[in-house]
Amino acid sequence: MRIHHLGIAVGALRDAVPVFEKLLGAKPLSEETVADQKVRVAVFGVEGSRIELLEATSPDSPVANFIAKRGPGVHHVTLAVPDLAATVVELERAGFRLVDRAPRVGAGNERIAFLHPGSTAGVLIELLEEP
Repeated sequence: MRIHHLGIAVGALRDAVPVFEKLLGAKPLSEETVADQKVRVAVFGVEGSRIELLEATSPDSPVANFIAKRGPGVHHVTLAVPDLAATVVELERAGFRLVDRAPRVGAGNERIAFLHPGSTAGVLIELLEEP
């Protein structure tokens, strides 16, 4: 496993993107809407990893709920794995609670699955399949 990216919940991309452009000295690699997760995403490259800024597109999105409870900030850590389906089965057998029992499509059309933060020391973990 390796850290693939950090997901950061923001109130508005129009406010957060310029901050990260200045901080990182670069424009986002991409911006897209992920309808299934009710977010808009701006992706920045950082030395073989990424930072993804996440803006809710609906008041009932997971990111909107996160911001309402905790405020803006680090939302999740994404770990790249070679075989997502096998990793999910293995982690469930090891006692981790799953948000997703089956992989789904995330930003960039990548296959993802989330682990529940109640079983990962309070951190939302996203697993991403990376061949």
